[in-house]
Amino acid sequence: MLTFCPCLLASIPAFSGGESFDSENRMMKVCFCCSPENDLYRVWLASSGQGPRYETPADAVAAASRGSGVLVLADRYPNETTQVDLSVFERAAEKDLRLYVEYPTQLPGMDVASPRTTQWERVVVTSEAFGSSLPRLSILMVNDCHFLPVQAEAAHLMLARVAGFDRAVYGLEGTEAHPILFEHPQGNLLVATTKLSHFITGRYAPMDGWDSIWNMILAWLQPGVPIPDLVWRPVVRPTLTQNAPLPADATSVAIRRGIDWYSRGRLLVHPEWKTIQNLETDLNRPLGDGSLGMAECFLSKVGVDGTQPICLSVRNDCNSESAMAFALCGKLTREERYETVARNLLDFVFFHSNLRKGPRSDPNSSSYGLVGWTTQDPYTDVYYGDDNARSLLGAMAASAALGTDRWDEPMLRCILANFRTAGPLGYRNNSLREKDFEERDWKWYWNEERTNFAPHFESWIWACYLWLYDKTGFAPLLKRTRKGIELMMEAYPDEWRWTNGIQQERARLLLPLAWLVRVEDTPRHRGWICRIAKDLLASQDSCGAIREELGKPGMGQYGPPRSNEEYGTAEATLIHSNGDPVADLLYTTNFAFLSLHEAASVLEDSDLTRSVDRLADFLLRIQVRSDLHLELDGAWFRGFDFRRWDYWASNADLGWGVWSTETGWTQGWILAVLTLRERKTNLWDLTGGSRIGDRMETVLAEMLPAEAVSLQDDET
Repeated sequence: MLTFCPCLLASIPAFSGGESFDSENRMMKVCFCCSPENDLYRVWLASSGQGPRYETPADAVAAASRGSGVLVLADRYPNETTQVDLSVFERAAEKDLRLYVEYPTQLPGMDVASPRTTQWERVVVTSEAFGSSLPRLSILMVNDCHFLPVQAEAAHLMLARVAGFDRAVYGLEGTEAHPILFEHPQGNLLVATTKLSHFITGRYAPMDGWDSIWNMILAWLQPGVPIPDLVWRPVVRPTLTQNAPLPADATSVAIRRGIDWYSRGRLLVHPEWKTIQNLETDLNRPLGDGSLGMAECFLSKVGVDGTQPICLSVRNDCNSESAMAFALCGKLTREERYETVARNLLDFVFFHSNLRKGPRSDPNSSSYGLVGWTTQDPYTDVYYGDDNARSLLGAMAASAALGTDRWDEPMLRCILANFRTAGPLGYRNNSLREKDFEERDWKWYWNEERTNFAPHFESWIWACYLWLYDKTGFAPLLKRTRKGIELMMEAYPDEWRWTNGIQQERARLLLPLAWLVRVEDTPRHRGWICRIAKDLLASQDSCGAIREELGKPGMGQYGPPRSNEEYGTAEATLIHSNGDPVADLLYTTNFAFLSLHEAASVLEDSDLTRSVDRLADFLLRIQVRSDLHLELDGAWFRGFDFRRWDYWASNADLGWGVWSTETGWTQGWILAVLTLRERKTNLWDLTGGSRIGDRMETVLAEMLPAEAVSLQDDET
């Protein structure tokens, strides 16, 4: 079996001649034809201590003892196929050798087409050859797979576009399938139409699936002979195993690694590359200082070399959330360089970029004060209340950490700009666009009695309203928000619209519930926190992970694919059905970390505090560790399978699947809460000294004049 060793796999010199490995103890007798750097060969040599290796397939077959096994591995993958002369296949058959060949140019009596590449296809188990550990229809991932189309009557592994978490739930129905591993009809020949032995460098997943793959292949090469334990470790892995003790300085180390990830990943925009949409990994690329903003993420696409491309969408929310992380970490570590980046990022969002320019800077415009979604046209003219809210919360935290009121006025305008485009029941459109204001001005939205039982979009802007109410006493902020929360709780859970799952909706609502108690502490409001927290934490695993959960059927926006054809065509959840052991760090866990921390702080509830502690421990353990891919070291991926203890889930979500890393939503909030915990404070108390209310009278008269505020709104 494969053992996932925490030790570094050392560089091992190649054995370059001699007879194939033979032993009186019935050890495996196999020869390799491959580079000494091949993943499988290096693992085999480290695990067995011996391994004859040859430069050509003919030499390997010639040296192999009768009845033994030979592995011809794809050295030049993916650019060149593996050249094996047909006479080599004949000679192997004459010697009764069992031959495993990868990515072959030709095969006896079989047409081999030119290489093709994959986009959404995954590997599906289509036989019983792997036993109960990898049953039929199990799913694995060969990242950036290049394969050779062939016609085979039966295969052990097929490549196909399939829906499902770790099982092809619809089988191979309605999808084109290609053999990846099959037994050639001539016998004693096992063919892989891609390079399976690239499993470490290429970061094939999930890890435990490759245990079964290599046990099957090695057992096929030498039936009935014991297989040595193959000892290796993934090049990208969690920082700690599930049960390893946490070091005393685990949090401070995680914070330092997490904030330095932004620089290691070359995510701060530099003038030389700001016009490129997506960037390949380049650790030599010049690094900016925040004055031109921050790239959004590493996309959930792993290349042949194990790297991932950067998505250079410069978003207002990600930049402000990242500024929060830099400011808090700078204050904790007393590193001025972090604080400088934080200031530059917020200056970029609020003063220098196009995010607040154009109609957003015109007092006569209905979008005055709003912040655009991204710097790329036409998306600058899109205004998500949720994205504005997270940008605001990030700016609040950064301002408090840096001890400045520099961004108070644009923050105040942004809160009121969102508030005046929400109706008397407290609800706002998920998003508004500049063209919407061509038909209706802000006063129309201010008076629209609408509801929207989707906490993902409503909740955190409510938190901003409550925060501003605390600083100003402006009664409509509390009245409308309280009404919205009351209606939301009455609609729970059957009428809730969920986005990627119901858990993220609970996680989002907890923050305004906690802050509502801050401004209006009643038994009813405390009861709302307890109800939502209880339901959220009902799915918390003993390791601390919060399991994803789908909500009521028919109420979801981005549920699991309903067919194989739908896989990869839209935003999607990481799971396929309830019970799949996945934590989502883009939509749920990251936001639950803050919300639960704030709820535990206001309630002073020991059980809730212990749940937050378990969640923090979980996050410390699963932070990415890599000695090879420094651009990922210190990050948190979106998805984590806490049973496998591996980064694995459905990867259907348009590039933002299991291996994506979001600079703001994920990294920013996890680092912020870890830092707040180190400082033994919370976001409400941290920002409690804000003097933003000093500007309220002037800004309010400009944005919400007295004649627009009804007497009803004026009363609490």
